[in-house]
Amino acid sequence: MYEIVNQISNTLMQPALNLLNGAEGIPILFAFLLGIVGALAPCQFTANLGAITLYGNKSIQKQIAWAEVLFFILGKVVVFSTFGAIVWILGNEVKATFTLYFPWLRKLVGPILIISGLIIVGYIKLYKYISFGNFIDRISSKGKIGAFLLGVSFSLGFCPTMFVLFFINLIPLSLISPFGISFPSIFALGTSMPIIIMIFLIWYFDLSGKFVKKKGRKIGLVVQRAAGFLMILLGILDILTFW
Repeated sequence: MYEIVNQISNTLMQPALNLLNGAEGIPILFAFLLGIVGALAPCQFTANLGAITLYGNKSIQKQIAWAEVLFFILGKVVVFSTFGAIVWILGNEVKATFTLYFPWLRKLVGPILIISGLIIVGYIKLYKYISFGNFIDRISSKGKIGAFLLGVSFSLGFCPTMFVLFFINLIPLSLISPFGISFPSIFALGTSMPIIIMIFLIWYFDLSGKFVKKKGRKIGLVVQRAAGFLMILLGILDILTFW
């Protein structure tokens, strides 16, 4: 299964790689394009599809989920910036330590996608089992903290392609550039481009909550269930690929 995902990933990455080859003289652009290539890496492929499904569904059902997408991206920025800072401070030898944990962290993505899909479909209702008062109410209604944690968890899983892009290509460049400290954050923005583009298209074509209101609740329910089942399917695919 990994070979199939890797083949699809390589096909999608080729145009971005072509752009990357022409941007080596512009470090900031190079860092951003590295992030776009990273978004298409096998370990990020299903995770990004899951995020697109989750926040695309919320945008169609209610209103454009810009706030949650922003916090999702912030979670990615924090993770990659932290890794970059650690290498800056402690040196390249910490990369060997990171590699011990990345495979295990990557395994979390599949179960997270499945659980999220089950919640969207309605098979898991958190309020029947967990109640922490107004704190949970605020998290559930706003979704910002959850989006941030999702961005963090989806960024922790590295595969060989992602490891090479970040630690072998990006970090050495950031160590010799005057603005290198910002490169991990720029890289994180690049990895977020698929979801940014999708949410922008939903906004541009006016497919937000207004669309569901016009078409009725039945279509909204179909969209929600389809999104939930797709996330479950992506989670199963992810487990088959990385477990």
